[in-house]
Amino acid sequence: MTINAVHSFNEAQLQAAVAGRDARFDGWVFLAVTSTGIYCRPSCPAVKPKREHQRFYASAAAAQEAGYRACKRCRPDASPGSPAWDWRSDVCARAMRLIGEGVVDREGAAGLARRLGYSLRQLERLLIAEVGAGPAALARAQRAQCARTLIESTDLPMGQVAFAAGFASIRAFNRVVAEVFACSPTELRAKAKDPATGGGAITLRLAYREPFEPSNLFGHLAAAAAPGVEEWRGGAYRRTLRLPHGPGTAALRPGPGYVECRLRVADLRDVTAAVARCRRALDLDHDPHAPMEALAADPVLAPLAAKTPGRRVPRKADGPEYAIRAVIGQQIATASAATVAARLAERYGEAVEDPEGGLARLFPSPAAIAEADPGHLPMPASRKRTVLALARALADGVVDVGPGADWARSRAALAAVPGVGPWTVEMIAMRALGDPDAFPVKDLGVVKGAAGLGLGAGRDLEARSQAWRPWRSYAVQYLWASSEHPTNRMPDDEKASVR
Repeated sequence: MTINAVHSFNEAQLQAAVAGRDARFDGWVFLAVTSTGIYCRPSCPAVKPKREHQRFYASAAAAQEAGYRACKRCRPDASPGSPAWDWRSDVCARAMRLIGEGVVDREGAAGLARRLGYSLRQLERLLIAEVGAGPAALARAQRAQCARTLIESTDLPMGQVAFAAGFASIRAFNRVVAEVFACSPTELRAKAKDPATGGGAITLRLAYREPFEPSNLFGHLAAAAAPGVEEWRGGAYRRTLRLPHGPGTAALRPGPGYVECRLRVADLRDVTAAVARCRRALDLDHDPHAPMEALAADPVLAPLAAKTPGRRVPRKADGPEYAIRAVIGQQIATASAATVAARLAERYGEAVEDPEGGLARLFPSPAAIAEADPGHLPMPASRKRTVLALARALADGVVDVGPGADWARSRAALAAVPGVGPWTVEMIAMRALGDPDAFPVKDLGVVKGAAGLGLGAGRDLEARSQAWRPWRSYAVQYLWASSEHPTNRMPDDEKASVR
């Protein structure tokens, strides 16, 4: 058996995953079968091949590069992405997140390397060693999956599907679909059950790993929604999206085994980026088993995790937006902070068309806020200075809170902004950067939840939290849920520092 850069799993673990059809390994590992030329999920229900015919790969792209086609039964290319790219902060993880955002389609592999500060040759070596494929091959696999999703779930003409998926030509689109899925685009659509039709919207199903607890996730997003930018309507969280080629909107609704995503984009080339941002906002590539195992070792948190397993961290689709809104909300309640954000969007945000009504503006870009009239910022003078300083740092690239950010550098740059203290840094790290180990130890909700559970506070809580690493952001979700945590969660000592 050949194991090609399959994360840190050993042969015994991989064989056990295949024998047990363990869905926890889906997206982490891909099983290729030399006798059929097919690659599958470890959980594929098909008859398992003999051991000598098995090959393992760390990505669908690596399996495709080796000449294998996607299984039509288990659809391995549609599995949630490897959680490693969500909780790691090294250059390979940063590259994978940027590829997921469609950077290679827009800027090429060389553009991706420049963003990360590496030469293309260096980056290719790193990615091939880690996932078995270079940036071009990884982007190709992503285009193929995006194309399949649009072919099967929409009635878009094939030319528009090719364009939306990032292909440069119809010929390339047809060739790649045939190579990856062993059938033509037309044949794929003919097999689809219920393609969505009409209205200019694209409806997709976003997969996730079970278990999945949507209550705190959607509840938090709804409670903090800024009118005109976000809303909760009819069981769906709706919001505007700032995308590379124009504005868009997304409606996200939890369903059985998936989240329904209804997109409207000004430019079809932005479908990939929109999907990536929606997945990131809902933490859908997370592997819930790892933090649950860590929390299960704590006798106080274990019952909470067992009662509602699979809590996710509510994030934002736009990192810079959350960073600025975190500062806006430093000293006021969630509803008040949402109102201020809505006012800023009304004055400085780009208009968005929403046929369904309710959404009207993008949240302003950092550059727009940096140039805003301080008189239009309804907050104390010290917080105005912090908002404007952070917006300028984001606009100039001094602070990066996007998917390709180096988390350590971002934390240091945030801490250097006057008025941005430890609580704000940790909240931005948790909800914008996506650091799974962010831990705002002095957050009032964390303090209240920990006190109610008898976990201590301050240094005692910090010490106890070491056993939860690197999943402390998920522990925060259980601490918040253990009590009616206050909407104003900033600690008093940090409030005083920014007055």
